[in-house]
Amino acid sequence: MLEELSLLLDSLPLVTGRSDYLSAIIEENALGKQTGANRKITAQHLTELYALEPTVPLFRVLRRFWQDDVPGRPVLALLCSLARDPLLRATAEPILAMTSGEELSRQKITDAIRAAVGTRLNDATLDKVVRNVSSSWTQSGHLRGRARKFRQLIRPTPLATAYALMLGYLEGLRGGRLFETNWTRVLDSSPGELRNIAAEAKRVSGLDLRAAGDVIEIGFTTVLTPQEIKDSRVTH
Repeated sequence: MLEELSLLLDSLPLVTGRSDYLSAIIEENALGKQTGANRKITAQHLTELYALEPTVPLFRVLRRFWQDDVPGRPVLALLCSLARDPLLRATAEPILAMTSGEELSRQKITDAIRAAVGTRLNDATLDKVVRNVSSSWTQSGHLRGRARKFRQLIRPTPLATAYALMLGYLEGLRGGRLFETNWTRVLDSSPGELRNIAAEAKRVSGLDLRAAGDVIEIGFTTVLTPQEIKDSRVTH
């Protein structure tokens, strides 16, 4: 739902409450949906994927980075969706394991979703989910093509890199381990490359970074509240 998210965030100021986001979608029809039912469904799906709630750090930081990183928006949206949508997250491994230029196997995506949900989805629903997640990975830039899709590597921006590192940080990881998470795998870059990009993210206030030789410290005092930092479980 990259197009809908972009229209919504571009139509409202940076500091906006959840009720205002929902009002813009349902009452003001900011996304141009044809019926009231479509507006409500869109609001539901966007809320599921992105929260649309400033007190939720995943959305608040996404919203802050969004305005400063237009090229990174597709990956920012994907990372937030992966953190909130278990079905999309289940397809990450088969997508990220593909080599550049490799054609997408729908069966591998289907098998990954089946493994996650068991028999809870009938064949028609499962086919729809496969189409939707394939579209999501195409919107993020990890796949290209229409009827046939092929893997391509993305080039992460500094703020998209900071966001991926933050997801690991919120899980309790620290130091160099932040560069080797499932979140940073989405960035298609080596830990060494990501360290260089993280240095640029520090310059644009996406994160705190201190490095001395092989020792690196990363924090997020510029984007997370003291309580959110405290609540992140440290697992050295």
